[in-house]
Amino acid sequence: MDARDQVVGRLAAMLSLVLQGKTKPIYHPAVDVGDHVVLINTKHIAFTGQKWKQKIYRHHTGYPGLKEITAEKLHDKDPTMVIRKAVNGMLPKNNLRKKRLRRLHLFPDDEHPYAANISYILSGPCPLPKRLEDYTMEEIASFPSLFDFPGLSVHRTENTS
Repeated sequence: MDARDQVVGRLAAMLSLVLQGKTKPIYHPAVDVGDHVVLINTKHIAFTGQKWKQKIYRHHTGYPGLKEITAEKLHDKDPTMVIRKAVNGMLPKNNLRKKRLRRLHLFPDDEHPYAANISYILSGPCPLPKRLEDYTMEEIASFPSLFDFPGLSVHRTENTS
């Protein structure tokens, strides 16, 4: 599965369902039927709003006090750790959690050693919108105008670079 431009929370919720096996028709709570998941491009994940700077991860050091790190700094330190912590929080808090997390294989880039073993490629939870750079100038000019503001003139210049 490709994590490029996917929202962290929605992606983690989907991955937790696949790791538990809840997407299969043979799912039963007493049987662990989850799949291995290979997630690539974790360094290109997205947060909504200002969560890169506002979301704080805390951990105990063993001494009095807590250590805090923002999502942005944690992502710079290890691009796979943000999504791993999100999936860990979405999985049920029971004895199978560690086993299910071992089936999650995260890679910051496109390269991974499991290319020969992948039998099915999952699509992301959110379809990616087309970027403005992907549109031609003719498509932008032919896009219907929703409002006609009198006295307001906007001039678009051709990008010659």
